[in-house]
Amino acid sequence: MLLDDFDYNLPVELIAQTPVPRGESRLLCLNRVNGETNDTTFPHLLDYIHPEDVVVINDTRVSARRMKAVRDNGGNAEILLIQPVERDRWKAMVHPGRGLQIGRFVDILLNDGKRVKAQSVEVTEDGGRILLFENADARDSLLWQGQIPLPPYIHSHLADEERYQTIYSNLPGSAAAPTAGLHFTRQILQEIEAMGAKLTRITLHVGVDTFRPVKERVIELHKMHGEWYTISKETADIVNNAPGRIIAIGTTTVRALESAAISDGVVESKTEETRLFISPGFEFKIIDAILTNFHLPKSSLLMLVSAFGGMEYVRNAYEFAVRNQFRFFSFGDAMLIY
Repeated sequence: MLLDDFDYNLPVELIAQTPVPRGESRLLCLNRVNGETNDTTFPHLLDYIHPEDVVVINDTRVSARRMKAVRDNGGNAEILLIQPVERDRWKAMVHPGRGLQIGRFVDILLNDGKRVKAQSVEVTEDGGRILLFENADARDSLLWQGQIPLPPYIHSHLADEERYQTIYSNLPGSAAAPTAGLHFTRQILQEIEAMGAKLTRITLHVGVDTFRPVKERVIELHKMHGEWYTISKETADIVNNAPGRIIAIGTTTVRALESAAISDGVVESKTEETRLFISPGFEFKIIDAILTNFHLPKSSLLMLVSAFGGMEYVRNAYEFAVRNQFRFFSFGDAMLIY
């Protein structure tokens, strides 16, 4: 398939720059059997959930921090700390990367003007760095410094960083939020359980590559970035014994569950890195419905939802969303494909 098959025209004013209050976004529901759509609001998601269903959420928490820094030659740098690794190290993306080769030092600037020194000790597969600190205390001092990194298409300042976390975020490790979960309120989650549906969770740590477009003209040549996920035995048991549908909250949940699938309707409890690339033609073994946001043109996420909902139906739904001025991307409106 060709990359241009996943392009669409999006007026820039439809890219949401700020979030609406949780639970108050619009919701476009797409029936993947007949292509019918329904334009409604997020609380009406409850109308599409049945008592026997299992709703699976991703409880990762954004831990990445964007920091200013000074290199050992006096040059300025920007450090995107992705996640802590081991006891005294962070995985990071650095700019300019050529200025921080292995062995070079950098002073990371804290909010109070103090500095923390780190050394570049490894170049990662994706061109990032592993930064070594003197000790774990020095590393951990960065956890609440700098700013939470927002996607590159968001240009407005976020007054409350918690708004870029889901209300059920728990395990730090993500460079970006699993944005389908940003719509939920505690009341909506309680109402899902009150109707008899089961709520369970996986963890998939979202990588910075989630914002990078697919570049290969023939999409089958695209190499997917790796992301670590965990499915507990409890969640695997709930999914494997579900009397109804499996409803995935977000594409990250889809990737985790389908990566762990060992047969139709059966997942394995595991922790591993997934590089699963889901595009049209993929045979889903676990997922029966997906709640997601509207995704970037030519992105792997758009390919995933097109694989699930059908290319023509998804294309038509996106055209409807543009015509009716839905809000797009991370702080945008929601879409249910069922």
